Amino acid sequence: MMSKKPEPLREDPTLDEVRAYLAPVLAAQAAFDGWNDKAVEAAADLTGVDADLARLAFNEGPVDMIDAWFLSVDEAMAAKYSAEELAAMKIRERITALVTTRMEIMESDREGLRRALAILAMPQNLKVAARMGWRVADKMWRLAGDTATDYNHYTKRVMLSAVYGSTMGVFLDDDSEDYAETKAFLDRRIENIMQFEKTKAKLLRPGGDRFSMARFLGRLRYRGNAL
Repeated sequence: MMSKKPEPLREDPTLDEVRAYLAPVLAAQAAFDGWNDKAVEAAADLTGVDADLARLAFNEGPVDMIDAWFLSVDEAMAAKYSAEELAAMKIRERITALVTTRMEIMESDREGLRRALAILAMPQNLKVAARMGWRVADKMWRLAGDTATDYNHYTKRVMLSAVYGSTMGVFLDDDSEDYAETKAFLDRRIENIMQFEKTKAKLLRPGGDRFSMARFLGRLRYRGNAL
């Protein structure tokens, strides 16, 4: 669980170290108090960090707190598999494993995640939310071994960001055993990405079939199977 008490923080830490230290326990507190100073103070009390130092580390508000938590989830996700373990999987298995790992990490903090996504959905936060989504997708593709720097680099991340965002929406309301609904949804969306990869040659070939990226991404966001 991400909300358990970590080992003691070293003496005289930097603000970045305080942020990284408190981030994994913030979501559990935000489930009760919201993403605010009360959650920071509760996390500080739980971990033995000076409350004033904790508030100073998170003095830029709720989005800053959420960002720190997401970064801590990134780190936990990256630590789950070795490079050798991921390399032994097929590409779709790597991406599925990484998204599923994020679900496992945040499972006990679904209410904190719900509150976080509500904040990020506010109009003033949409740009930073999009950057966070891109960062998550980029992290997963890099862990999966993607080294593309051309058109593929961007399309893969845009598509995975859409898949990840829609999957988290299903995850929040999934009461099925072992999140079977969410996992089935994710499998369908990953299949959509694989289908797109197969049609890429047609997309780039002169005179090939016209393909609507906007329509494709729109379909990734919903529960239907169609593509």
